[in-house]
Amino acid sequence: MADKDTYEKKLKAQLDEWQANIDKMRAQAQEAHADAQLKYQDQIKELRKQRDEMETKLKELQNSQSAAWNDVKAGADKAWDEMTKAMQDAWKRFT
Repeated sequence: MADKDTYEKKLKAQLDEWQANIDKMRAQAQEAHADAQLKYQDQIKELRKQRDEMETKLKELQNSQSAAWNDVKAGADKAWDEMTKAMQDAWKRFT
């Protein structure tokens, strides 16, 4: 179970980092021109949605039994990769 606990802690730390980045993007968007604000808000909304999905995966992982852990982990890994790519793409647009 140590691997599961370690993985859960890693996901939680990453979720916290992503939330901090989303908050930074939101602050930058508020300083942008009106037309850019709308574009940024759409991106932020999508990032929040993906972050929430990742948080749901983390909760599933925390509630999973050891036998189902690998299946839940596979789904979490996929969501993790998608969120990482989305965050990288968004930062390129914001910077």
